[in-house]
Amino acid sequence: MTSFKPLDTALLYHRCDPQEFGFETTAELPQLTETIGQQRASDAVEFGISIERQGYNLFVMGPAGAGRHALVQQFLERKAASGRAALDWAYVNNFAQPHKPLALALPAGRGQQLKNDMQQLIEELRLAIASAFESDEYRSRIGQIDAEFNEHQEKALGELGQEAAGGNIGLLRTPSGFSFAPLKAGEVIGPEDYAKLPQAEREQLEQTMSQLQAKLEKVFLQVRQWRRERRDKIRDLNRGVTLSAVGQLMEEIKARYADLPRVADYLKAVQQDVIENADDFHKGQESVPGPFGMPAAEPSFRRYAVNVIVGRGRPNDSSVVFEDHPTYQNLVGRVEHIAQFGTLVTDFGLIKPGALHRANGGYLMLDVYKLLTQPFAWEGLKRALSTREIRIESLGQMYSLVSTESLEPEPIPLDLKVVLFGERLHYYLLYAWDPDFRKLFKVAADFEDHFPRTAQTHGLYARLVATIVRRDGLHAFERAAVARVIEHGARRVGDAKKLSANLRDLVDLLGEADFWARRAGRQQVGADDVQRAIDAQLHRADRLRAQVNEAILRGTLMIDTDGGKVGQVNGLSVFELGNYAFAEPTRITATARLGEGQVIDVQREVELGGSIHSKGVMILSSFLAARFSTHRPHSLSASLVFEQTYGTVEGDSASTGELCALMSSLAELPIRQSLAVTGSINQLGQVQAIGAVNEKIEGFFDICSARGLTGSQGVIIPASNVDNLMLRGDVVQAVRDAKFSIYAIESIDQAIELLTGVAAGERDVAGNWPETSVNGRVARRLRELAELRLKFAAGGKRRQPLAPKRGHERKA
Repeated sequence: MTSFKPLDTALLYHRCDPQEFGFETTAELPQLTETIGQQRASDAVEFGISIERQGYNLFVMGPAGAGRHALVQQFLERKAASGRAALDWAYVNNFAQPHKPLALALPAGRGQQLKNDMQQLIEELRLAIASAFESDEYRSRIGQIDAEFNEHQEKALGELGQEAAGGNIGLLRTPSGFSFAPLKAGEVIGPEDYAKLPQAEREQLEQTMSQLQAKLEKVFLQVRQWRRERRDKIRDLNRGVTLSAVGQLMEEIKARYADLPRVADYLKAVQQDVIENADDFHKGQESVPGPFGMPAAEPSFRRYAVNVIVGRGRPNDSSVVFEDHPTYQNLVGRVEHIAQFGTLVTDFGLIKPGALHRANGGYLMLDVYKLLTQPFAWEGLKRALSTREIRIESLGQMYSLVSTESLEPEPIPLDLKVVLFGERLHYYLLYAWDPDFRKLFKVAADFEDHFPRTAQTHGLYARLVATIVRRDGLHAFERAAVARVIEHGARRVGDAKKLSANLRDLVDLLGEADFWARRAGRQQVGADDVQRAIDAQLHRADRLRAQVNEAILRGTLMIDTDGGKVGQVNGLSVFELGNYAFAEPTRITATARLGEGQVIDVQREVELGGSIHSKGVMILSSFLAARFSTHRPHSLSASLVFEQTYGTVEGDSASTGELCALMSSLAELPIRQSLAVTGSINQLGQVQAIGAVNEKIEGFFDICSARGLTGSQGVIIPASNVDNLMLRGDVVQAVRDAKFSIYAIESIDQAIELLTGVAAGERDVAGNWPETSVNGRVARRLRELAELRLKFAAGGKRRQPLAPKRGHERKA
């Protein structure tokens, strides 16, 4: 039998020696400017933001708390500061098609300048135009035009009146216009007198008046022509007056924006509209009755306003935007409406920008989960990236849900990088099921969960602690406290040769340690403060662990920690609750009997076993058959069960214990209940690594310690898990005092020897096992079961009745 020695205490906990640090407190350390352990992700981020090709947007994946946002934002801000100049964007009125506002691009800072210039221009125009129209010169010229018109009109009517008077007919002015009437001695003839006139005279008068009426109509046509000419002259005069009033002002503002052709064209359109609507400027204060007797609103000058949707204060302003609520409208923008006389109205001034507008020319950061949970947001983002333009459309208009006419703002060219943050699952699902995703997000930056633990990373980690301490205003940490933080980082990742990359947990731990140091009145944070913070975190989360331990110690959950039992072994189960995990021993039992080679997994039969656990049972069943039943029928029927478990069992870490329990049942050898075992088995009998090895050892240790350590208790683990050991101090001390043992094994034979105290045995040249060994006993039992099966099969054939002869069949 092989002699097994427990692991040395040096392998159970890998300390970080404070003496390796050349500082007393973190106040002496410089700021950390580099990223620890994320070189692959850093290279991917730098590549993604540097390459100027379509579709090379980034998807940043990795565990939460790994510092993804901080690292990426640091890269983006540095790149944005040295990148191309950002632009301002503004919407202005389209005087030709008001429902299609125009988008203007201006250098950074000049958008707000144009808005202010236009506001000042309109105020100056109102004063200048009003003054020009109230001048004596303007009134004199208007008087001349009116006098000329009146002169033509009076002359034409006077000549027609004189002609009518020559025929004893008068041209009369009435409220409804002009008319002709017969005269006698300069007086209009009354109806009765007119009736007494001779018939021939009446006919002569009517004929003359008819001719005069025709001439009057021609005069009226001429008057209308003169009136049109008067109106045209007044309009030309008004335009001339307006142009003279606005010309200098417009030339000044056009000169400021001569380098921007689109702005210059817009200012020309403004000048033309001002000239055509000069009345709005010099008649705006006149009170004109409106509907229902209400005073009419003053003419609106909103059409000359500038709606700056993206304004940057300086040319090098950072264009790094993080949108925390990525709805469709928050991404692509929206057109708002206001209520007016019971209806909803809008104009270009109510266009509101989205995150794409604000980040245009720079970088937009989004959380992919929030993006995917917002209706239409993902499709809207893809459409913008594919077309490389931002088109503001309402969802109702896009999907024909409403029929009202709305604005159609001119699309804005889009040039930016989008950075999505999400879990690895999100990335692979989108890559598999969304063809557009792989075209638009060609760069994946995968952040590590952990990084190697070396003397170099110890120094970088200490600087990281110092950086966080300085940033958050914490007390300086002593070097022993930094060493304890590093040890805890290794424990968090479950590997003595790795350190956790979860910066969020690190920040929380440093803040809580600072709290305990301040409460104790210390000016520096020591190792005891860090340990107290760790203990407090565990205490807040271990309610369920305490209840399970109590149930075991009271005998409600049956767990033996001494003596020996056939077909019974202590397995170790892990419970994960949020960011807290703990383990407890679980009784695993096995029974064996004659059968046809079937190993029944009770958990699976009642649908309380996961697929990986079922795989482990099938592997151990194959191992048994391959080792002991190569040349005979595998005549075993066995069952395995996790006793007193009422939830789903998943994972294969108990397969070594299950196999040991089954071999104990076959060999009829008791298993030491003072030991617990964990490990995954393969078909060759090799024990493979498992997870949460520290929690499993500590879980069994707590039960043994509560019942009293005897020195015979311990845990069997895979040898490949030794590097993962970062055990609690009380466990390490118990091992040092020979009160508890931890064994590392590589094969099932080593496990069964430790558990039974009987040699596993090796095959001789003839392929036989030693009879008294565990393997020999198992082989003998399986051989006996195979013989029984063959015996029963043969006996069954001899007892089979002959088939009845034809004609003598028994009828039911």
